[in-house]
Amino acid sequence: MEYFNEMEPMLRTFWFMAIPTSVIFIIQSIMTFIGADATDGLDADFDGDLSGGDHGFQIFSLRNLINFMLGFSWMGISFYDTIETKWILIVLSLLVGVLFVGVFFVIIRQLTKLAEDNSFRMEETVGLTAQVYLTIPEEKKGKGKVLISVRGSTHELDAMSDTEKIETSAMVRVKSVVDKILFVEKL
Repeated sequence: MEYFNEMEPMLRTFWFMAIPTSVIFIIQSIMTFIGADATDGLDADFDGDLSGGDHGFQIFSLRNLINFMLGFSWMGISFYDTIETKWILIVLSLLVGVLFVGVFFVIIRQLTKLAEDNSFRMEETVGLTAQVYLTIPEEKKGKGKVLISVRGSTHELDAMSDTEKIETSAMVRVKSVVDKILFVEKL
């Protein structure tokens, strides 16, 4: 602790910002990589969304505060002896802190472009062909089942016919979907 007491006040301030900020940053990074970091944990009272899309990016969040302080403090420590005019050092440290937040924004924006929604929606089956698994009775008198492949995944779904009875193993085309039931026609 004597080492810190012998430092000049500005350098000591940079160190007292850098140490806890770095520890929090490391913890946040570990939590992000193991998937435990779903949100910053703090909500702003106003919307700072810069993305223009569905994925939000809040300017005022704990993560951005940590990124700013990380860049600010380590810039100040790194160039404390090199830059003799201390107000220039503070301005450059502020710019590096803002740069850290900007780089984080760009990284998050690029990562969100990688997101993909693979959830199955019944509407995707309209127009596709399927194979009858359980016989489909004629004219809406009951339900049968079909096997249908959507984006490489096979689904067993309930199906009905508006017209004729369709036997097992016959090929059908999906005309519409009503209440999670496929209405099909024989090919």
